[in-house]
Amino acid sequence: MSIKIEKTDNKNELKLEFTIEAKKFDEAMKKVYVKSVKYFNIPGFRKGKAPMNVVEKYYGPEIFYEDTFNEVVPEEYEKELKENDIEAVSRPDIDIKQIGKGQDLIFTAVVQTKPEVKLGKYKGIEIKKKEYNVSDDDVEHELGHMAEKNARLVSIDDRPVENKDITVIDFEGFVDEKPFEGGKAEKYELTIGSNTFIPGFEDQIIGMKIGEEKDINVTFPEEYFSEELKGKPAVFKVKLHEIKKKELPELDDEFAKDTSEFDTLKELKESIKEKLEEENKKRAKYETEDEAIKKVCETVDIEIPSGMIETEIDNAVNEVKARLQYQGMTLESYLDMIGKTMEEFRKEYEEQAKTSVKNRLVLDAIIKEEKIEPDEKAINEKLQEMAKIYGKDEKELKDNEGFMNYIKESLSHEKVVEFIVSNAKIK
Repeated sequence: MSIKIEKTDNKNELKLEFTIEAKKFDEAMKKVYVKSVKYFNIPGFRKGKAPMNVVEKYYGPEIFYEDTFNEVVPEEYEKELKENDIEAVSRPDIDIKQIGKGQDLIFTAVVQTKPEVKLGKYKGIEIKKKEYNVSDDDVEHELGHMAEKNARLVSIDDRPVENKDITVIDFEGFVDEKPFEGGKAEKYELTIGSNTFIPGFEDQIIGMKIGEEKDINVTFPEEYFSEELKGKPAVFKVKLHEIKKKELPELDDEFAKDTSEFDTLKELKESIKEKLEEENKKRAKYETEDEAIKKVCETVDIEIPSGMIETEIDNAVNEVKARLQYQGMTLESYLDMIGKTMEEFRKEYEEQAKTSVKNRLVLDAIIKEEKIEPDEKAINEKLQEMAKIYGKDEKELKDNEGFMNYIKESLSHEKVVEFIVSNAKIK
């Protein structure tokens, strides 16, 4: 295989012309034939038994071209990029110039490349000290959460609904005297004051008595996700079945014994304080590192290739897609629900993607400049940690070049951030 490299008129972009010898192309085509012959049904032959020349004659020789291209090109493409030290950061824009049996395969690939980063000041930057203290109120607030989790529900039948009550209701909504989709439920638990319903709905439940039925008039917000309901007045027919109230436990030694491994409330409070102090240290560390990275990146001006930004947006969208699938929802149905197109949704991630890519490019440049790399001990510890998380054999992960590169890269990024912070002037 041979390659010709030329710059295009666009910055950080190369046009690569690849030539793969006819012999290699023909050998790959035979492999493709062996893999796909079982699908061909040609008169005079049992299915999957027709010789290659017969299949080519029946369907035309180009029947195997696309699969052969995909068989032979990816490995050769990656190999040539590596040998020529080309860091491609976008999908290649392929143009096939010549393809055919007995011929050299010739194609061009236009790719964006990793931009050069001219570093500014990254040693001695000034950042503010981050410090968060734990107050008695913070501890009491955390105790309050614990009490809420361990509260018991008490049925109320001697008074009407009050704020913060948990109500059990039937409701059906109407717009222009017609019911609308998703506007009906039975035995629905609604906490008054939770602001989970349309503004004004929960307020009108207050004062209702068990068994009472009532029409509640509200107006859907202008920014409501459903186009059909935005800004529309609606009437909900509501029936109240039950009223419940949370009864909080006493915050005493018994509470500590019931909800923790401690025997006294004092010990529980001390444990909560220690936990909050640890969280505050992590928060301060994260915010210090975040400010340090921002300060370093402010001094650098980079023209980021669009392919890098698009890839970063792809990753963000795929993360959302995976979370939605876990919840039993598709990305398409979610976009319909919030009234956005995929283009609008992707646009929301653009600035975040630009920042992430710029941060990574700058950190990579400092890593290269300062020759920062993780030691073997750190790599092995991270490998053990990841093997445990994924339930995989350490050796299996170690033999995976891509995975090991990911570990080394993430550890290098941790080290370079530590380097920047340790060389900063913290006020």
